[in-house]
Amino acid sequence: MAEQVTYTEDNIRSLDWKEHIRMRPGMYIGKLGDGSSADDGIYILLKEVIDNSIDEYVMGHGRQIEVNISEGEVRIRDYGRGIPLGKVVDCVSKINTGGKYDSKAFKKSVGLNGVGTKAVNALSNYFKVQAVRDGKTKVAEFEKGEILKDHRISKTKDENGTLIVFRPDDSVFKKYNFRMDYVENQLWNYAYLNAGLKIVVNGKTLVSKNGLLDLLERKTNVENLRYPIIHLKDDDIEVAMSHGSQYGEVYFSFVNGQNTTQGGTHLNAFKEAVVDTVQRHFNKSYDRRDILSSIVAAVSVKVEEPVFESQTKTKLGSTDIGPKGPTVRTFIKNFLNEKLDNFLHRNPEAAKALEKRILQSKREREEIAGIKKLANQRAKKANLHNKKLRDCRAHFNDGPRKTAEEIRLASTIFITEGDSASGSITKARDVQTQAVFSLRGKPLNTFNLTKKVVYENEEFNLLQHALNIEDTIDDLRYNRVVIATDADVDGMHIRLLLLTFFLQFFPDLVHQGHLYILDTPLFRVRDKQKTFYCYSEEEKQSAIKQLRGKPEITRFKGLGEISPGEFKDFINENIRLDPVVIDPETDLEKVLSYYMGKNTPSRQEFIIDNLRVEKDELEEGETLEEAAAGMEEAQAVA
Repeated sequence: MAEQVTYTEDNIRSLDWKEHIRMRPGMYIGKLGDGSSADDGIYILLKEVIDNSIDEYVMGHGRQIEVNISEGEVRIRDYGRGIPLGKVVDCVSKINTGGKYDSKAFKKSVGLNGVGTKAVNALSNYFKVQAVRDGKTKVAEFEKGEILKDHRISKTKDENGTLIVFRPDDSVFKKYNFRMDYVENQLWNYAYLNAGLKIVVNGKTLVSKNGLLDLLERKTNVENLRYPIIHLKDDDIEVAMSHGSQYGEVYFSFVNGQNTTQGGTHLNAFKEAVVDTVQRHFNKSYDRRDILSSIVAAVSVKVEEPVFESQTKTKLGSTDIGPKGPTVRTFIKNFLNEKLDNFLHRNPEAAKALEKRILQSKREREEIAGIKKLANQRAKKANLHNKKLRDCRAHFNDGPRKTAEEIRLASTIFITEGDSASGSITKARDVQTQAVFSLRGKPLNTFNLTKKVVYENEEFNLLQHALNIEDTIDDLRYNRVVIATDADVDGMHIRLLLLTFFLQFFPDLVHQGHLYILDTPLFRVRDKQKTFYCYSEEEKQSAIKQLRGKPEITRFKGLGEISPGEFKDFINENIRLDPVVIDPETDLEKVLSYYMGKNTPSRQEFIIDNLRVEKDELEEGETLEEAAAGMEEAQAVA
């Protein structure tokens, strides 16, 4: 007989604001993470504080924001009006308290619900707020949301504004580390969206004069664009766009200064408006896919009281610009129908280049149509799910019913090489959320090849079907695509070939932060009492010093050498993933050409000058010179 569970008044519990945030942090800042991904929680904490400073600038107060990050501590100082001194404590420690509820003062602000700084406070080991207004200052200090010291108001000669200092709680954000490339990219977006605002991060000044035009110039190789960037502005909307030579579509979208990485109603409206305007301008029913193929665009809109689909505000759900305004769709369509059409009439060379790119896309699409149909039939015949893909149960609707988006965000796919590696990961994985795709042999080097190869090559054809990106990455089945190869020369070679494939044909998969490299331990160092897994030579030496006597040292060359029992520790919540990030300053075509193009004397010199081979990686009797020759030969094959 089942045990009776009581249900009385004693079972009902009311949590105060900080308890609720700390118990359910994901509701307020999304995923936690350790800082290895751009959407990890520590960057959301940073954003929540800066959003308030940006709102001050937008309303005409303070032209500079200073951000300093050192040893895990963040200091943010703006020169706005400063929080009213009598409400300093309430604004950072009482839910539903803040200036964002006064629609006159913050009509189109970034933060709307008065939760942001409270979440930062509750999720920080140390939190300090200081407001300066008209020669007076107020300071309050907190620990995990609990007030430590409520300072009295005192006199000061400091400029008006607000200072926030916080250290994320390392019990919540385990082993966290701020990646400054992520931070700078985040702050550059603020600069582009607020032309004239000066942001100083660790002494480096970020400032933009031309808004989204500067954004596209920095994030694309201008030399590869088919026509000069079109830059259009009006009240509450700014657009910059061009077409390049890359596969896929690249977008940067924003609402009220918030980077909506998952798009939303405004981005959908933008795409629809571009297609409609181009068709009208040329008076031809060009296919939507050909018009948007290779587009690179940035769009920013301002909306009154926007509704986002999550607290982290990465996808706009609002359908209206404001209570008395048009729909987002109508607003953007009317803007582009007029402004973009006028631009194309006034710049016939740009219009000609745009149409030429559309026609090229049409020819390429029609050329591979037949090949694609045969490839789809081959993929179906190959019985993908039984032979190549070990899917996760989330995609089969096991357990609680979830939306397609919830399933995608929760799921990861590991791309492995060979049966032994895929076997280890398959046995160790979380079958609910982790899938495994097994490669057979070394993939083809796809550099400078056309998209026909994606369908003609069996491995890549099956891979894109497994990911569900044969038409668009909008239908990507997994949030994280993880390359998991051996820690030897062959594994590195396969990793480079896969990176080339994704960067060549699906760059937006990388731009949107879905591609990762699995970091697995290189060494196991143990004695009878302790075992250490080490990811570098330095960690290995440190482990040796901590053990008594002569420890047993194992060098893992292949993933298949790691037992499933051990592997489980490396792909659970302690997983180490290196995100694949494209530096905005990088000329991607030049980099791929250098490393993956035809072998050149300069690349051979680079290989020889930078060759590092550990002694235990050498084959029996092999010399360093012979290893260098083998490396050079492998690169030549690549």
